[in-house]
Amino acid sequence: MAGNRSLAQDTDKPLYLDYTKPVDERVKDLLSRMTLEEKAEYLNHVGPDIPKFGIKSDKWNQSLHGVVWTRPTTMFPVSIAMAATWDTKLVYTEATAISDEARAIYNGWHQDPNFQGEKKGLIYRSPVINVSRNPYWGRINECFGEDPFLTGRIGVAHVKGLQGNDPKYLKLVSTLKHYAVNNVETDRTSRSATVSERMLHEFWLPHFKDCIVEGGAQSIMASYNAINGVPNNINHMMLTDILKNRWGFKGFVVSDLGGVNTMVNGHEKGQMSYEEAVAKSINAGCDFSDKEFMQYIPIAVSKGLLTQAKLDESVSRVMRDRFLLGEFDPQEKVPYSKIPMSVIGSPEHINLALKAAQEAMVLLTNKDHLLPLNKNKIKTIAVIGPHADMFTAGGYSGKPINAVNPMQGIKNRMAPGTEIIYAAGAEITPPRKNAPEFDKAAELQKAVDAAKKADVAILYIGTTLNVEAEGKDRTSLELPGNQEELVKAVLAVNPRTIVVLMNAGPLTIPYIKEHAPAIIEAWWPGEQGGNAIADAIFGNINPGGKMPLTVYASADQVPSQDEYDVTKGFTYMYINGKPLFPFGHGLSYTTFNYSNLKLSANQIKATDAITVSVDVKNTGKMAGDEVVQLYIHDVAPSLKRPMEELRGFERITLNPGQTKTVTLTIPGSKLAFYDEKIHDFRVEPEPIDVLVGSSSADIRLKSQFKVMD
Repeated sequence: MAGNRSLAQDTDKPLYLDYTKPVDERVKDLLSRMTLEEKAEYLNHVGPDIPKFGIKSDKWNQSLHGVVWTRPTTMFPVSIAMAATWDTKLVYTEATAISDEARAIYNGWHQDPNFQGEKKGLIYRSPVINVSRNPYWGRINECFGEDPFLTGRIGVAHVKGLQGNDPKYLKLVSTLKHYAVNNVETDRTSRSATVSERMLHEFWLPHFKDCIVEGGAQSIMASYNAINGVPNNINHMMLTDILKNRWGFKGFVVSDLGGVNTMVNGHEKGQMSYEEAVAKSINAGCDFSDKEFMQYIPIAVSKGLLTQAKLDESVSRVMRDRFLLGEFDPQEKVPYSKIPMSVIGSPEHINLALKAAQEAMVLLTNKDHLLPLNKNKIKTIAVIGPHADMFTAGGYSGKPINAVNPMQGIKNRMAPGTEIIYAAGAEITPPRKNAPEFDKAAELQKAVDAAKKADVAILYIGTTLNVEAEGKDRTSLELPGNQEELVKAVLAVNPRTIVVLMNAGPLTIPYIKEHAPAIIEAWWPGEQGGNAIADAIFGNINPGGKMPLTVYASADQVPSQDEYDVTKGFTYMYINGKPLFPFGHGLSYTTFNYSNLKLSANQIKATDAITVSVDVKNTGKMAGDEVVQLYIHDVAPSLKRPMEELRGFERITLNPGQTKTVTLTIPGSKLAFYDEKIHDFRVEPEPIDVLVGSSSADIRLKSQFKVMD
C-alpha cells in the first residue's frame, strides 16, 4: 500500500485528477493515497470534508416528487399519484425535471461565491420502490403501488430520468429504497419479515432487479427490517449474493439512517458491539453508513474483524459513483454543469407539474354522467371538506413554488360571476395543541346549509400525514375523523355532490361508492393539484388515470400485516372476494372499444417472446386517454399462481372516432415462476391466457398461447 502511495505521489499531477483516464484507474489511485482514518471518514455519508483530496461530504438529499431544499422547487404529485398515471414517458420527463433542478442547485453553489441556500451533493434518495402489499402501510404516498411489474416499469423510468443519459457522466445517483420486504412502520427497526424463498424472488424482488439491471440505479438502501431473522444491513444473501453477484450491481449499498444503531439496539438488543455491527455490515455488502462507520471502522480493522481489502471494496464503490458524477473533473467537462438555476420553478416545470396532476386523476364513479360539469350553467358551488382549503404536500416534500389548493383551483377555473360557499364541515384528525377548537356540530351544519343553497357540491375529503406517514401505519382503512358523517349529511340535501378523495393508501368507503353520484381519486397531487382537480371536474381534461392499487371492500379481506405470503389474499392477484375498486380501474368521459386481438404465435418456447396487439377506438364524443392493460393467467399451474398478472400496459390518447393499434411484448422470462427445488425461475410448458382490457376487472378480449417444452 505504501509503495503504491509513493509511486502515485511522484507524479506532478495525481492520476485521479486526470479526467482522460478510466474511472477504475482513478479510483484505485485515489484509494492508494488515503489513510485508514480517511477511508472511515469517507464512508460516513454525512462525514467531514477531506480537503487534502478536494473531497466534500455529499450529505445526500431527497427528491421523491421534487427536490427538497431550503428554497422553493417544483413540487410534483406524490409517487403513488405518478403511478396512477401509468405513463412511463411522463414519469421519465418528471424525473428529468427534478434532476435538472438538483443539478442547478449543485451548479449554483459551485459557480456562485454568493450562493444562497443549502448546499447539497448529487446522491439522491429516490425512488421508493417497495410495493404496498400492506394497505395500512403509512408510506404508500412514497411508493408506486402494489404490483411488482408496474412498480418496475415506473421505477426504471424514474431512475433513468434522475441519472441522465450521458455516456460518461451521471446526472445524479439514484438510491433505491428500501431493500427489501419493507412495508410496515410498526416496530420497523426490530421487525423481521418471514418470507419464503419463492415469495421473496417472485413478489418482493422483481422490481428491484428491474431498476438495477435495466434502470442502472447506482445506489440502494438496506432497509431497517430483517428477513427471516437476518437484518438487511448485515444480510450477505441480499446485499452480496443476490444484488452484487447475481444482478451485477456495481454501485454502493447505504444503510437506512441509523442502520448500525438499529442493529445494536434494535434487532440484537445490545448483544452485538458497534465494531462488530460495522464489520458485519461491510462484510455483508453494506458500503456506506453513518458516524458509526467513521468511528468504528479503524477499531474493527485493528481487531481483525474487517480486512483492508473488504474496506477498500466499499470505499471504491462509493468513490466510483462520485467520479461518474464528475466531482473530480473540471466543471466545463461535465455537460450537466451548464444547467442554470433558472430551471427551478420554470414555466415548463410548473406546466409539467400540472400535466402530471391531470394525468393522475382517476374517475372512480360517474353515475348518470354528472361529470364533467358545464361551468356556464352553474351559479353557486358549495366547496366543502377539510381538504378544500388546505394544501397537503406529502412525505419528503420540499417547498412548492406556488401551491394551489382545491378551492383556489375551483376559483381559477370556474366561470366568472360564480359564487362559492365554503365550509370545512369536518375534521380529519383532532386538531394539534393550541389550534382553535373545532365545533363538529356547528361546522357540519354550515356544510349542510352550503350544500342546500348550491347548484352543486364538491366534497374534498381524505387523509394527511397525521394519518399515514413514515413511522405511522394507519389503524383503519376507513375515512378518519367525522368525514363520512359529513358526506352522508351533504348527500342528503344535495344529490348533485361530487366526492374528491385526497389520500395515498386505499380508502374503504362502500357507502360513498353506493350513494355518491361521482367520485374522483385525486391523491396528494402536488402544487398544481388544485387546478388539475378543477380541470377534471369542469371537463378541461378527461380523466385517464388508473388505480395502482386495490381498494379493498372490507378490512376483513386483508390478511395480517405479519403475513408476507401474498397468495393468502393480498393484492389484485390473490384477493379474496371482490374489491371495492379493482387494480387498474379508472373511468373516462368517453368510451373505448377493443377489437382485433392478435398474438404473434400460438405456441412459443420458454426462451422466446410473444407479441400481443390490439386495436382501441374512441367511440365517444370527447378526446381521452386509455391505459391498455395486458394480463396473463397460467391455465394449469403446478403451484398456486395469480388470478391475473400484469405483464404490459400503454397509455394512449385518442380523439373521437380515432383508432390506434397497441403492441405489447412479453418476454419468456416474464412467464416464469420461482421454483424452490432448483432455486431459480422456470417456465412450465402449459397454456397461458392473454387478457387485455381497461382494468384487472374489465377484461375486453381474451386469447391463449402455449409454452412448449
